[in-house]
Amino acid sequence: MSTLASKYGPWAVVTGASSGIGREFARTLGEEGFNLVVAARRLDRLETLAEEIGDKNGVEVRPFEVDLSTASGVDRLEAATDGLDVGLVISNAGSSPPGSFLNTNADAHRAFVELNTTTPMLIGHSFGHRMVERGRGGIVFVSSTAAFTGTPYLANYAATKAYQLTLGEGLHAEYGEKGVDVLVLVPGPTRTEMTDVDGVDFSVLPMSWMDPEDVAAAALGALGRKPVLVPGRINRVMRFATTHLMSRRASVSMWGSMMRKATDDALV
Repeated sequence: MSTLASKYGPWAVVTGASSGIGREFARTLGEEGFNLVVAARRLDRLETLAEEIGDKNGVEVRPFEVDLSTASGVDRLEAATDGLDVGLVISNAGSSPPGSFLNTNADAHRAFVELNTTTPMLIGHSFGHRMVERGRGGIVFVSSTAAFTGTPYLANYAATKAYQLTLGEGLHAEYGEKGVDVLVLVPGPTRTEMTDVDGVDFSVLPMSWMDPEDVAAAALGALGRKPVLVPGRINRVMRFATTHLMSRRASVSMWGSMMRKATDDALV
């Protein structure tokens, strides 16, 4: 068993595990010796992932199909992990389509707000209780560099990710006093399915793209060391420039100009 599993194990929960950063978190944690509950909406993908990780690492992996944008999603996840000694939770599930705010209907925006804000809050509350009682544990909230400023054509997404950033920073201090580590992972552009959207060309953005496995590994290395991690040197430079060197208005304008180029086909 790795040092990480000895500190936080024996069980870890990863939401949004069917693809992207969540899938790489699950794979890395399996290699570290954690037993896993992998949760997402696409059960077929979870079953394939569970078999892969279990066969490779000799750990138990339980796929759990759940829609965390629904009011009962976290309750179902909590029930599915009842009786397991969960010491690490990766709150990764999240979504919101890029493009004009008015191109997405209000009900869909409401569901995205539920998934990106209410769900991580409930996960932090539910599993936080369990970890405080056991005297140790770790929670990773996956935010985004979009959280640092208003982002036209990603307006709802950026707003919800800002909530996760603020929530995690507060819980880092609050839970840290009780032996529970909290990290907010703030990735920049990452090669995942979320960037494969009809009518949107993210390749026009002058950004350095990271692989999801590198993002997950960086987060696990930072857990317990700091409250917020922005992986990637260029992403950290961009964060400093947009939050310290530019006015907020200029930063919003800059991101709006870049996103407008990427989403020309998605505008109203």
